[in-house]
Amino acid sequence: MTISGVLRGETMKISDNVIERRIQAVEAVRQQSKERQRVIDDLDVKPHIARVYHELHDDMARGNHEFINLPGGRGSGKSSFCALEIIHGIMKDTTGHSNAIVFRLYGNTLRESVFSQIAWAIDTLGVGHLWRGTVSPMRYEYMPTGAQIIFRGLSDSSKLKSIRPRKGTFKFVWFEEFSELPGPNFTRNVLQSVMRGGDTFTVFRSFNPPISANNWANVFIREPNERATTLQTDYTMIPPEWLGEAFLYEAKRLKEVNPQAFDHEYMGIPTGTGGEVFPNLEIREITDAEISNMGYIYQGLDFGFAQDPAAFLRVSYDRKHDTIYFLDEIYKRGLSNAQLAEEIKAKGYHKDRRGGYVSPVFGVMSAEGQQIIIADCAEPKSIQDLRDNGLKVIGCHKEPGCVEYRVKWLQHRRIVIDPARTPNAYREFVNYEYMTDKDGNFLSRLPDKDNHTIDAAAYALDRLIYYQRGLSA
Repeated sequence: MTISGVLRGETMKISDNVIERRIQAVEAVRQQSKERQRVIDDLDVKPHIARVYHELHDDMARGNHEFINLPGGRGSGKSSFCALEIIHGIMKDTTGHSNAIVFRLYGNTLRESVFSQIAWAIDTLGVGHLWRGTVSPMRYEYMPTGAQIIFRGLSDSSKLKSIRPRKGTFKFVWFEEFSELPGPNFTRNVLQSVMRGGDTFTVFRSFNPPISANNWANVFIREPNERATTLQTDYTMIPPEWLGEAFLYEAKRLKEVNPQAFDHEYMGIPTGTGGEVFPNLEIREITDAEISNMGYIYQGLDFGFAQDPAAFLRVSYDRKHDTIYFLDEIYKRGLSNAQLAEEIKAKGYHKDRRGGYVSPVFGVMSAEGQQIIIADCAEPKSIQDLRDNGLKVIGCHKEPGCVEYRVKWLQHRRIVIDPARTPNAYREFVNYEYMTDKDGNFLSRLPDKDNHTIDAAAYALDRLIYYQRGLSA
């Protein structure tokens, strides 16, 4: 045999071995894929969702409805249900054409809410090895097929038209905190921007019903729609061991001290009458991480009298998103002005500890490095007393109609209140209603009672309000 023949023979033998190994490798991959799909087909979501959601899960499996409305109180499991159904639905599609997009109004709330909820669902189903998550951009990818879950804030909805999955369509759309959105026309426009192509889809709309029964979101889900189904839930429908002792204790405590707030917050009941002065409230936890990223700080004070409490309120205002955050409060009766000053200084609120911006117009801090407090100008002696005790206090604007104007300004912004941080502000803002006539009809007049933190909030932002109005600071 010639040298060339030998070489050809060796090459042939090597080629045969390589081909065999490749065949074996392909078969191994095929078997792994079959085994993986068998595991996926055997995945059961029901053990991880409360029994109240089982019928809805079956309804979705049959494809009976395209829109799933999930109003519910705190701890009702609605977000967990959405996350599990999305993960399960994407994994069942072997083509990789079923993608999901998850929305909240503001992008900076995504990571600690829906993104974390999706991560929880993946871990709960025991399929973490099949998913890859990234924070920038914020998304999850199902590695076997390349299907994606994309997360977006809606404060700038003009950018939605550029959002496309790598392949396929958005089979799942999830609006978390649906009631935060501006209204039904806005949500329709969002859907039209992202839902192109595809024969089937599922849209989840989860939210804690706003306090007013006349809020657009509460009205919207009551409208007849054969393509939609609605399931309202509360924490009593969830296994108590899933919630934990601390959660149950706090619910019990709130029911005892404020039954109306309990009904709204935990039972998901719109407890308002339609006469609410502030239907623009968002009741939720404000985290320390959120506060650390907040910019301008404002402080307001409503003086107390013999029976009325002194109300000091510390807030932050996000001008870009027109959102006011209530950060802390002092709410006490029987304090002298000197005692009140010591309470404020004990919290360190007389100085800006972060080196804030020097601007009396925006109420951040004085040129001397002191945090400004804006108080009721009708109490010049009390203002002077606080100044004598080391505080930088200035009086609010006073003119005809100023109370109504400041309240109207507050009504046109989103107000975020954490009952744990500012319980008295929570109580007053939630329960503040317009006056009524003798027949119980609501008037356009504001009551002058149980509004101490409301006045304090208005004073805190007084300079900003009038600056935007074009008046001198």
